[in-house]
Amino acid sequence: MQQGEGLGNGISSPVKISVQEPKSSEIRLVSDDDVPVIDFSLLGRGDEGERKKLDVACQEWGFFQIINHGAEEAIPKMKATVIDFYDLPLSEKNKYAMPPDYFEGYSQDNKVGERKRDWYDILWLLTMPPHSRNTKYWPLTVPGFKESVEEYATQVQRVTYEILGNLSLLMRVERDVLKELHGEVKQGTRLNYYPACARPDLVFALSPHHDYTSISFVLQEDDITALQIKHKEMWVPVKPIPNAISVLVGDVLESWSNGKYKGLEHRVVANVEKPRISVISFVIPSDEAELNPLKTMVDDDHPPIYKNGVKYIDYLLYANTKETEEDKYVNNIEYLKREI
Repeated sequence: MQQGEGLGNGISSPVKISVQEPKSSEIRLVSDDDVPVIDFSLLGRGDEGERKKLDVACQEWGFFQIINHGAEEAIPKMKATVIDFYDLPLSEKNKYAMPPDYFEGYSQDNKVGERKRDWYDILWLLTMPPHSRNTKYWPLTVPGFKESVEEYATQVQRVTYEILGNLSLLMRVERDVLKELHGEVKQGTRLNYYPACARPDLVFALSPHHDYTSISFVLQEDDITALQIKHKEMWVPVKPIPNAISVLVGDVLESWSNGKYKGLEHRVVANVEKPRISVISFVIPSDEAELNPLKTMVDDDHPPIYKNGVKYIDYLLYANTKETEEDKYVNNIEYLKREI
């Protein structure tokens, strides 16, 4: 996929930024208890206390991990499927190669040149809605691949709708409003492989960026801490909870909430000891979805920060006009803001 280019009529992959290498002084270690954790089973039962925790997590962190989400059986199968794909010979993986003018398929980005680079292999697939799947890029020769990916995507969609429903209630609208604002809710799934890197000072596994989404889901390996999130201007390493799924606020939700919920800047650091995998699921609106703040999020004390009438495709096209890679993926929310 070309940088900032629309994906399936309105999806973009938020990666590749030219940045400085991480410094230890930028890292802030926090107690595991400080990073928000949401019990999804309570949220699904309408527990007001858990919904309040969701509200605080999205406001103060733009991030939380969910437990008891009902996808526990799908997770190990999905992880095994990712490993099985990347165990294929390169010649076999290249049968699903990403074309220069398209966003789905297999791609590598693990060469170190004059600037700090990302260090990963990816398999990018459009997984929801089912009619959007292009199985040309699905490695169906991997036993159980189709079944594992479909099961996990279905579980993520179920969790997506429950989270969006709770966020709608927190934003004082009917439960289905955020879902409906998407138009057709799309889900892009990226299967990542991060090789071990002997020189992590020269690369990121994934450079700092915001997601062009309403929300995103990250499934990590249980024993490696690689995801870092920006909180109070410091990078916070997120220690994975076994079978938990991380949830990140994207720029689209920031605009809909009139800035109450902040799009999260995050990055992934390279690992020197061993390779690792992850799965990212992006929840994306249709091209024509409007990104105006909800009326319930605007009042005398909270004047509108973001413009009316901006469509999702406009936002993506703006991102594609940026001159630098860093601006292209970190500062796009400024386009949606009103001039003061």
